[in-house]
Amino acid sequence: MSIAIPARASAVVIGGGVIGSSVAYHLAKLGWSDVVQLERNQFSCGTTWHAAGLVGTMRANESHARLCEYSMAVLSELEAETGQSTGFRQVGSLTIAHSAARFEELKRVAAMNNAFGVTRVDMVTPEEIKSLYPYLETSDLLGGSWVAQDGTASPVDVTQAFVKGARGRGAQCIEGVRVTGITQANGRVTGVITDQGEIQADYVVNCGGLWGREIGQMAGVNVPLHACEHYYAHTEKLDDLPANLPVMRDHDKCAYYREDAGSLLIGAFEPNAVSWGQHGIPLDFAFEELEGHMDEQFMPVLEAAMYRVPMLQDVGWRSFFCGPESFTPDDQFHMGEAPELKNFYVACGLNSVGIQTSGGLGRALADWMDKGHAPMDLWGNDVRRMFPFQSTQKYIEERVTETLGLLYDNHYPYKQMETARNLRHSPLHEKLAERNACFGEAAGWERPNWFAPQGVTPEYEYSFGKQNWFEYNAAEHKAAREGVVLFDQSSFSKYLVQGRDACRVLQRVSSADVDVAPGKMVYTHWLNERGGIEADLTVTRIAEDQFWIVSGASQTIKDLHWLKMNIGEDEFCCVSDITNAWAVLGVMGPGSRDLLSETLNHDMSTPSFPFGSFQPVELGMSRAWAARVSYVGELGWELYVPVDQARHGFDVLWEKGESHGLKLAGMHTLDSCRMEKKFVHYGHDVADQDTPLECGMSFVCALDKAVPFTGRDAILKQKESGSFMRKRLVQFLLQDPEAMLYHHEPILRDGVIVGHLTSGNYGHTLGGSVGLGYVEVEEDVTRDYLESGSFAIDVAGDHIPAKASLSALYDPKAERMRG
Repeated sequence: MSIAIPARASAVVIGGGVIGSSVAYHLAKLGWSDVVQLERNQFSCGTTWHAAGLVGTMRANESHARLCEYSMAVLSELEAETGQSTGFRQVGSLTIAHSAARFEELKRVAAMNNAFGVTRVDMVTPEEIKSLYPYLETSDLLGGSWVAQDGTASPVDVTQAFVKGARGRGAQCIEGVRVTGITQANGRVTGVITDQGEIQADYVVNCGGLWGREIGQMAGVNVPLHACEHYYAHTEKLDDLPANLPVMRDHDKCAYYREDAGSLLIGAFEPNAVSWGQHGIPLDFAFEELEGHMDEQFMPVLEAAMYRVPMLQDVGWRSFFCGPESFTPDDQFHMGEAPELKNFYVACGLNSVGIQTSGGLGRALADWMDKGHAPMDLWGNDVRRMFPFQSTQKYIEERVTETLGLLYDNHYPYKQMETARNLRHSPLHEKLAERNACFGEAAGWERPNWFAPQGVTPEYEYSFGKQNWFEYNAAEHKAAREGVVLFDQSSFSKYLVQGRDACRVLQRVSSADVDVAPGKMVYTHWLNERGGIEADLTVTRIAEDQFWIVSGASQTIKDLHWLKMNIGEDEFCCVSDITNAWAVLGVMGPGSRDLLSETLNHDMSTPSFPFGSFQPVELGMSRAWAARVSYVGELGWELYVPVDQARHGFDVLWEKGESHGLKLAGMHTLDSCRMEKKFVHYGHDVADQDTPLECGMSFVCALDKAVPFTGRDAILKQKESGSFMRKRLVQFLLQDPEAMLYHHEPILRDGVIVGHLTSGNYGHTLGGSVGLGYVEVEEDVTRDYLESGSFAIDVAGDHIPAKASLSALYDPKAERMRG
């Protein structure tokens, strides 16, 4: 049957689930009147129709909490606007704990969400739990958390409300049209090809759900996601079951419960899930169930549920359901503009939080498309965080079997993925493994996080307290501060920028002055027009027309996209990713100069090798580069060695280092040292919503350089107004040496929440946990402000006194690093 479609649209939204419908609605709400939404079959027919419909606001970070806050609020607005019911009922949600670790996590999550100011989370006793949910067995419970404003909704009705609202604002939402291709020209999307003809479009949005990865492949865009089997069951109708029964979650037993049309629905997020659709999702798949593996996957969860809710032992069961849901490599949904194709946007891979996130995500993506930038800090969901290897069938199929269960697993600090590992290895990997390294993963790299003594198995034993590697980390930290250590930093991203206009491009992109003499390294930010930080890195000039850039391991795709996006069509400037060509050996500590002077046969003194220098050296038989720079806050050098010669370089260093007391150190030590020094970490302490002035790094802004940098006007405006003084990055040192900080803990001044931490670790030299976080208030955050108040950090409900400082509590003048 022929279906009429328009020849042109401002934006084509591919997918008729709740996410695609929300995006179409919010684009139309912004005035994009010729939006077209295409659904291959019927609205909601993929995964939306069988979603559990949980609507909650308690999330793991502030941006997600605000997305969910709006998602809940828009439901009533949609009903008023369209007359379409969404089925939303505000029944509250209860999460229970019957293990000490879970109870600790709930207390930490409650504290952080209360700091976000989006929702009120109350800790409740077993007696209060029984009152809220009379059907529960509570004798073994330690407590739980309660969110009164949460509820449930009908996924199909929510989708229909978005569709009706979008149509009412001029969008065309069309069923029965399948997209078969994406058209593009000159690196920009130009439209879609469908089984009913072509549509030219300025923007295309991939909201394809289960098919999101395949739609991405049509456009040459990387969208790593894969389907897994997801299970739930309905009891028979229970006459006495209250319609306002709260949603209940028992994470320790992988289960959630909700009232659904007079029945009790029990669903599961079990560990070791089963992936589905390895050979592609059938094009006609709609409103279908899967045969699944009910006995192996779901019945253990249901058996535990019968203990937790004893009445389930005596009821009949109306249905047992298995259907597909899409999951991503890191349990975070994908959104944003694809780096491979301009104006091609992504919003998919929702990891079973699609309904409760739908309104906020749709609005945020529409704003992103309309204004050209994210409306809040969404780096953790930016599709540019993903690497091409994460879309390979073997990788994504294996990884998602773990990520489904992680939704309800304990979210311990430093918890490492177990699947799809051992892909990216430093050339030193085997040598470090022989020396008892415990590896963690970052951007696919296997990196040594800590080293166990001989005879100790290098494996994590997770907890929210001092984990089993704490003392080993303390020894590494002490060696970095007092002796000399060796870090493998090969995973750091490295780029070569060269060409006639390389300097001009980098001067415009970089906030600092990088038009320096060859051999000079410059620490800089790359800013957006609003003054927000897009990258935190170093730029080294190695020749008149060549620059060497070093950034974080996870930022590669984002950095390269940002840089290439800012090269003019008439500028001759080439960018190469040289990450895999060079190993990086970080030699850090007061003893580094003596060791390297002997090993390199090079004058390492400050007059000959000042801080920020980048010089060629000989490491044994290898020609390498040495950069005098430090992320630990001590005297040190980073040695850049060709990958094929890195093992030789390590052997030379290790042999010479024996007489100097050289020790190996891992990434946890790099982090604990940088925390003491108040060095920032991109994605935690700084991102595109934070400015150099706010994080205390105005020195990276060369306001008077000849080539004005992007964001200069915004920085000048903020500096002149003084507005940055009301949001400042502060360092905190807990006065209780036993309490542990990780991230998002609330900051209190005189008992009032004034912010939350962005990162935390233990400062072994300072003698307690150290946190960084923004204090954001209505008055200037000055030294007097900090000293006139009493500060504390909320650690799982306990307010721990803390010392607050705008400058680094360790070596504030950087004398050790530069001396």
